[in-house]
Amino acid sequence: MLANPSGVRSTACYAQPSHFAFSGRCKLLSSFPNRPRFLSPKKTSKFCSLSLLLSRNGVRCNSFAVKALVEPEVSESVAAAAGGAGAGGSGLLPPVSVKIPFGDREILIETGHIGRQASGSVMATDGETIVYTSVCLSDVPSEPSDFFPLNVTYQERFSAAGRTSGGFFKREGKTKDNEVLICRMIDRPLRPTMLKGFYHETQLLSWVLSYDGLHCPDALAVTAAGIAVALSEVPHSEAIAGVRIGLLGDKFVVNPTTKEMEGSTLDLFLAGTDNAILMIEGYCDFLPEEKLLEAVQVGQGAVRQICSAVKALVTKCGKPKMLDAIRLPPPELYRLVEKIAGDELHNVLQIKSKIPRRKAISLLEEKVINRLTDKGYISIEGLSGSGETILDLIDEEDEDEEIVVDGEVDEGDVHIKPVSRKSTPLFTEVDVKLVFKEVSSKILRRRIVEGGKRSDGRSPEDIRPITSSCGLLPRAHGSALFTRGETQSLAVVTLGDKQMAQKLDNLANVEEFKRFYLQYSFPPSSVGEVGRMGAPSRREIGHGTLAERALEPILPTEDAFPYTIRVESTITESNGSSSMASVCGGCLALQDAGVPLKCSIAGIAMGLVLDTHEFGGDGTPLILSDITGAEDASGDMDFKVAGNEDGITAFQMDIKVEGITLPVMREALLQARDGRRRILAEMMKCSPPPAKSLSKYAPLIHIMKVAPEKVNMIIGSGGKKVKSIIEETGVEAIDTQDDGIVKITAKDLSSLEKSKSIISSLTMVPTVGDIYRNCEIKSIVPYGVFVEIVPGREGLCHISELTSDWLAKAEDAFKVGDRVDVKLIEVNDKGQLRLSRRALLPVPETSPEDPSSNPDVVVIADSGKASDEGAPQKYVSVPKAEGLAEEKIDRAKVKSSATKVASSSKSNSAETTLLPRKKVFKRVKKSGSKAVTGVSSNDGE
Repeated sequence: MLANPSGVRSTACYAQPSHFAFSGRCKLLSSFPNRPRFLSPKKTSKFCSLSLLLSRNGVRCNSFAVKALVEPEVSESVAAAAGGAGAGGSGLLPPVSVKIPFGDREILIETGHIGRQASGSVMATDGETIVYTSVCLSDVPSEPSDFFPLNVTYQERFSAAGRTSGGFFKREGKTKDNEVLICRMIDRPLRPTMLKGFYHETQLLSWVLSYDGLHCPDALAVTAAGIAVALSEVPHSEAIAGVRIGLLGDKFVVNPTTKEMEGSTLDLFLAGTDNAILMIEGYCDFLPEEKLLEAVQVGQGAVRQICSAVKALVTKCGKPKMLDAIRLPPPELYRLVEKIAGDELHNVLQIKSKIPRRKAISLLEEKVINRLTDKGYISIEGLSGSGETILDLIDEEDEDEEIVVDGEVDEGDVHIKPVSRKSTPLFTEVDVKLVFKEVSSKILRRRIVEGGKRSDGRSPEDIRPITSSCGLLPRAHGSALFTRGETQSLAVVTLGDKQMAQKLDNLANVEEFKRFYLQYSFPPSSVGEVGRMGAPSRREIGHGTLAERALEPILPTEDAFPYTIRVESTITESNGSSSMASVCGGCLALQDAGVPLKCSIAGIAMGLVLDTHEFGGDGTPLILSDITGAEDASGDMDFKVAGNEDGITAFQMDIKVEGITLPVMREALLQARDGRRRILAEMMKCSPPPAKSLSKYAPLIHIMKVAPEKVNMIIGSGGKKVKSIIEETGVEAIDTQDDGIVKITAKDLSSLEKSKSIISSLTMVPTVGDIYRNCEIKSIVPYGVFVEIVPGREGLCHISELTSDWLAKAEDAFKVGDRVDVKLIEVNDKGQLRLSRRALLPVPETSPEDPSSNPDVVVIADSGKASDEGAPQKYVSVPKAEGLAEEKIDRAKVKSSATKVASSSKSNSAETTLLPRKKVFKRVKKSGSKAVTGVSSNDGE
C-alpha cells in the first residue's frame, strides 16, 4: 500500500492479476500522469506536506487536492478483486492447507488460518515441529538505496518445548547466536530474488511454536519464509526453499532428523529456486570436492520438488504483486554517467591500494552528482527532449504553494524549518548514486574480462601476498598475525578449564557446553571508517561461526587435550575475505598455544563473473581466486571454502544472480583447492614460527581416574571437602565427573602436585595390615581418636586400641596434634577405616595372677552371677589371629568352650583373681599349627 504523509490512504495498484511468474516489463510509478505530487520522485520543494499540515490548523491554502494514485479502470479492477477475495466480501482469503514433499516425507502448509492481516502468512508443520512465518510491508516506500529494505527475525519460543526462560523476567530476551544464524539463512537466499526498485520496507517474522526434538526447525523456517513471500504482495522473481543434506555412511539423506544427524559426516544446508542454487553452507570432516558436489545435486533436486509445489499453491491463493511500486532510475541516466565518468572510472579502478582508490571514487562520484542534480545536465546533445519530458511531470500546483519565509511552524513535536527554493534538478541524487555504483561495477567487470587483470594487477587465479607471524603477545597463551594483501587478522588463543566453556541454551532442554568457540570482531577501523561499537552484529556472528566450524575438525579430543579453547579473531584490516583470514590466523594461533592439531587448514574466498558475453567474452564464467572487497561487491558470487590439501571442513556460498550451476561450482571448488594449497605453503613460512608448546602462563590441567564410588569422598558433604582442598593447595578448580574422571586445574606445578597427592590419598584402596607412621591425631571423641593416615584420609582408633592398659578417657593420654604410629585392622562396607596403635606396641611382661595386664587377654562383661560373691571368677584363653581387632564373641560358644576345657583340666589348680563380673579370654600362642586353649576355674562351671 502507498499512503501520503497526511494519512490519506490510497488503493493498492496492481498491474496484473495474481500469478507467480513475471514476464512483462515493470510499469514505473512515474508513468502515471495524475499521481500525487508527494509521490513524485522529481519533487524538490519540502512544503507539500507542510501545506497538508497547515490545512488542518485553519491556515488557508490556495490550492489543495489529492489525486487518485491509479487510473480508474485499474482501480475498479483491484476493488473488484479485493471485494471478492473472501467470503462475503470481507477481503480475506479462504483458508488453504496443502502437503508438499520435504525429502522422504511431507510437510503441511497452511495459510489463511492465522495472521490474516499480514501480506502473507504461513504455518508449516513437520512432524510435531511447527513454524509460523509472516510477511508485512510498509505503506510508504523508504528512501531508495542499493540495499533491499528487508528485515528478518527468527525466534525459538521456549514454550515450543514446554519450557520457560531461565532468566528473571521469564520471557525470551536477546536473540541467541543460533537464532541469528538462522535469520541469515533466511535472508541470504531471499535477497537475490527481490526485484530492484522496490523500496517498501519488508519485515519477515518467523517463530517456532512447537518443537518435537526430532525435526529441525531451520530448514522448515527457510521454506516457510519462501512460501510466505511468494504468497504476499512483495514483488520477487522466484519462490525459494531450503533443505538440509546429511551423509550417513555412503547415503545422502534429505532433511535428516536430529538423531540421524548425530551419525552424519556432513551438515549441508542448501537453498535455491527450481532452477538455480542461491545459497549453500555446510561443515564436514575433510570431505572431497566430488562428494560435496553430489550432495549439492541431491539437495537441488529436493528444492526443485518443493518449489514446484509452491508455485501451484501461489497460483491458487497468491496475492497480486505490487509491480507498480517499483521505481527504477531513468534509462538515459546510465548513458550520461558512463559518458561523464567512464574514462576516469577506468583509471581510478586501476589504483591498487584500497583507501586511495576509495577516496578517488568518492570524489568522482561527487563530481557526477553535482553535474546531474544541482545544476542539471543539459549540454549533451540529444538530452533536451528527455529533459522536457521529465520537467513536464512536475505538478502545476507547485507554484501556488504557500512558502513560510521566517520562523517555524509547530505541529506537536514536529519542527519544520524553512528552506529556500532551488531549481528543479534533472535527476535525483539517489538515482545518480545508484547508477554510478552500477556503472563502476560494470567497468570493473569489463576490465577483468577484457584485460584479464584485476584492480590490483593480479590474474584471476593469483593470490595476494601473504605474511604471518606468531608469538606477538607475550602474556597470551597463543597469538598470530595473518596478513593477506590488505586483509589482516589478529588471532589470540586462551586456554582454560571447563568453567570457561560456553553454555548453550537450546529448545531441547539439554545442558550443552562448547569447549571450543571462535569470536570474530570487525571494528570500523579495519576499513578506515568511524562507526558504532557495541554488541556483535549478525555478520560478525555468522563469520565467527563459519571460521569456528572450519577449525573444529582439526582439534584434538577432550581426553587428549582437556582444555577449553577460545579463539578471538580481530580484523585489523579488511579488503575482502576476512572470515577466511580468521581461519588461517586461528590455525597458526592454536599451534602457537601448543594445541596438538591434526593438521593445518586454510581458507579462501572465490568470486565469479557469470555473464562474460556482455563484455566481449566467450560466455564462459570467469572464476576469481582470493577476491577483494570491490570484487565481492561487483561480482556474482562469494564462495568461501576452508580445508587442507585434500578435503573440505567448511564452506559458504552466496549467489547474487540466478544461474549458478553444478559445473560452475565444480570449477570453483577445484580452483579453491589449488588456492588453499598455495596458502598453506605460505603459512609454513611463518616467522617467527608457532611455539607448538604450552605457554608458561597457560593453566596446567591434570586428569585423574578414580573409582566412581570414590567421587563423593572428594566432594564431601555439601562440597566442603573439595573446597578445602582448593583452599589448602591453591589450585584454580577441581572438576569431578560421575564416571570417576577428576580434572585439576592449577597455575603452577607445586599446587597441582599437592592437590593430586590429597586426592590420591582420599581415593586410595587401603589394605588391612598396612602400617602408617607418624600420623597426626585430628580429633578426640569419647570412644577414641581420629588419626589422619594420609593427607585427607582419616580413620578411627578405638580407645581400646590406643594402649595396652585400660584407658578411661582418650584425653588422659593423648591430645590433638600428637603423632602416633597405627596399623589398619579393618575396612568396613562404607569404606571407613579402623586403626590400632596397640597392635604396634611391644608385648609387656605379665604375671599369671594378673592376666588383664597381658595384651593377649581380652576382657568381656559376664552377665552371669558368681556362685560366691567373694570367690574369684574364672577366665578363658581363646586363640585369636594376631593383628585382628577386638571382636564380639558369641557368649554361648564361649561358655561351651569353657566347660569343655574345665572338664579336661581338673588337675590344673592355678587360680587367678579377676575383677568381679568379668570374663577374661586370653590369647594362647600357637604351637605349630595347633592352638592350645586353657581355662582356670574354681567352681568347675
